Amino acid sequence: MSTPPEPSQQPEPQPGAPAQPTAYPYPGPLSPSPAAPGSFPPPAPPPGPGQQGFYGGPTMVGQPLQPQPGNPYVAQAPYGPVAAPQPGGGPGAGRAVLWAAVGAVVASAAWAVGVFVIGGKDSAELRGYTAPSNLCADADYSSFKDEYPQDDSSPSHTSLKDGALDQSYCSVGLKKTGSSYADAYLSIQVDLHKRTDPGPEFTATWKNYRKSHTGYDVETVRNIGDEAYLVTQDTTNGSSGSSASGSRYATLAVRDGWMTYTMSYSVYLSSYDQDKNPPQLDEVSDWLRADTKATLDRLQG
Repeated sequence: MSTPPEPSQQPEPQPGAPAQPTAYPYPGPLSPSPAAPGSFPPPAPPPGPGQQGFYGGPTMVGQPLQPQPGNPYVAQAPYGPVAAPQPGGGPGAGRAVLWAAVGAVVASAAWAVGVFVIGGKDSAELRGYTAPSNLCADADYSSFKDEYPQDDSSPSHTSLKDGALDQSYCSVGLKKTGSSYADAYLSIQVDLHKRTDPGPEFTATWKNYRKSHTGYDVETVRNIGDEAYLVTQDTTNGSSGSSASGSRYATLAVRDGWMTYTMSYSVYLSSYDQDKNPPQLDEVSDWLRADTKATLDRLQG
């Protein structure tokens, strides 16, 4: 029996001879490269002009990788391969790029115009109305003077000026002759909507008022603005005198373009009130109509 040679006596592999088997048949992660025993292959130098790129395609300096037929490592754009313009493609390709750019500019301009015209300030139909800083001084409520001749010495008012909305509000205490406190109340408000059309919401709120508030009556009022609604409620059942109780309420709501307006009257009856005979709602409704027309004329003048 022959003895296997010592490791130092192992024969050198001949060029072109098959590799000898080892005890571990798979190459390890740190297996030396056959081309350079005991070392790793050096990185390949960057390809020069006209040379093969790393994925097999020719790479020109300053140019992106181009797709190669049958190459699974095609340079991909986020939404698919990008085809580079080909020399000699003719004027059609240039015109297509030009028209695409022009289309993008036109679309952007149309969008900007749409935002300016449809949703901008210039589209608001304010029709010359103003929202004064002191609506109590500018409002007309003279129709109530016969019933409530005594002036309120300190009516309250507020106002708001904003890019989207101008608003004025006034609250007046109505007093009969000799009354120390208000016998009834009148509130007036005007809103100028400068950014959004209040029409659909105004109609939904006032035309359908009794659907969301039980016990109220709603009447459509003609010849005031674009649309107007009179909302009333009487819980006194028409009673008066020392035993009267309950309340009477009336609001006239008007929309004219993008201006909305409300004038509201309210009175509360109890044994503590000095006024035992407040006006009927029919009278109050007539006063609201007359004073609303007069006030809107002032605010539009």
